[in-house]
Amino acid sequence: MSTLDLPYQVEPHPLTGVTSGKLGIWLFLASEVMLFGSLFSSYVLLRVGSPPEFWPLGIEAGLSVPIGTFNTLVLIGSSVTMVMSWASLKMGNLGAFRRYFGATIGLGGVFLLVKAFEYSTKFSHGIFPAVGWPELTDPSMFYGLYFTFTGLHALHVLLGILVNLWLLIWGAAMWETAPERFAGRIEIAGLYWHFVDLVWIFLFPVLYLL
Repeated sequence: MSTLDLPYQVEPHPLTGVTSGKLGIWLFLASEVMLFGSLFSSYVLLRVGSPPEFWPLGIEAGLSVPIGTFNTLVLIGSSVTMVMSWASLKMGNLGAFRRYFGATIGLGGVFLLVKAFEYSTKFSHGIFPAVGWPELTDPSMFYGLYFTFTGLHALHVLLGILVNLWLLIWGAAMWETAPERFAGRIEIAGLYWHFVDLVWIFLFPVLYLL
């Protein structure tokens, strides 16, 4: 083993039972859980402690449930293609991996395009984080949380797309020299992507339906 290699990149560590990379991503995701958990906790405290007229249903605040539902299905589909891309590598099929992984990236792009359309529609109607829907008693509170939640989540989706693009275009060269290590990297990227999808599955009903 060269001095540039890190141990336990392919074989699990005897103490943790997972590879070093997988342990690292789980620790990172734990910090992400604390980040989004604090935001959800703030939302609950603000909503419980505020008069009912401050917290309308999403459709009453101008949110589109069909658009939110479509984006939810898009992200669920991207999780399926992510799993299929990793499974393709485990079966030694690089071509299928490229197709499924490319579909994952494409679906992530569709999600961001739809979200950009939602934002542009609200901006065109004068709805901003500090302004919001004019019919609300305190419009800034609801939309301040909406833009904070969805903006932070969209940033995570964008970062995931950029990392996946690197893995697809340049990172795939590792398949020729270290296929198991490359498959491990895709699994780690998949864990992050599934987490981002899971966050949206919680965000959608909280903001659009409840």
